Amino acid sequence: MDQAVIRYYRRLLRSGFTHAGTMDEPSVFLDPVAEGERRICGRPADYMKIYIEIRSDRVEEMKYLCLCDPTANVVIEVLCGLLKGKTLDEAVLVDAQAILREVGSDGEELRTKAVALVELIDKGFFRYRDEV
Repeated sequence: MDQAVIRYYRRLLRSGFTHAGTMDEPSVFLDPVAEGERRICGRPADYMKIYIEIRSDRVEEMKYLCLCDPTANVVIEVLCGLLKGKTLDEAVLVDAQAILREVGSDGEELRTKAVALVELIDKGFFRYRDEV
């Protein structure tokens, strides 16, 4: 595993996973496994649930529950922090490279999970816009 990911994950273990949790009736709910996105949660027993509250076209809050490898935990935690407070137009411009910069790594596993998660979140935003 990438040393930068290990350092980031250890920091999360010490300080807490700020964005971990659930929401009642989020604007967007995503389940990577149900969406067929195995690049994020690769092991059969892994899961991730993503909850996004959007108000006035802005990502007001983002929470997640997951039982995944440390790399996936780091990616979702970083992405929640990067997206919170952004308008939807700004949020869809956040790419995997922003996650890699935040973690300080260009590792292949990190890149693969970051790309997959950004694509999934963007799909959720586009579905939300289609519904409202």
